[in-house]
Amino acid sequence: MGVYSTRDAIKMADDQGLDLVEISPNAAPPVCKIMDYKKFLYEQKKRDKALKSKATKVVVKEIRFGPNTDDHDYEFKKKHAEKFLKEGAKLKAFVFFKGRSIIFKEQGHILLLRLAQDLEEFGKVEQMPRLEGKRMTMFIAPKK
Repeated sequence: MGVYSTRDAIKMADDQGLDLVEISPNAAPPVCKIMDYKKFLYEQKKRDKALKSKATKVVVKEIRFGPNTDDHDYEFKKKHAEKFLKEGAKLKAFVFFKGRSIIFKEQGHILLLRLAQDLEEFGKVEQMPRLEGKRMTMFIAPKK
């Protein structure tokens, strides 16, 4: 393998019935290979797919509370939140304020902080409770 002019490289590829594929365009001079281009694309797709399958997918589960959620409902939803965190999913807990219930902002804030404290051994708070419109949202990420 040596350094050839573009014309010579194209002629060599034509003689072999293959394509001249630019591998590294930023190099000086650019690096090219004589190969079957369709096969090259197929290999590249296969490589990308393998990398994609190894990447972890982040699952976000949501749990919705009202500002005046009673203890039984809270415990029930807390158990679900525990299960989600144990499975490795992120948790998005939010308090939804309907109509005039926005006056109970402090109760919603306390509820989310209580949930964070109860789930301390399963996950850590990624984002503290924050009011966005009629929702107060908090994110909890699972502990590894």
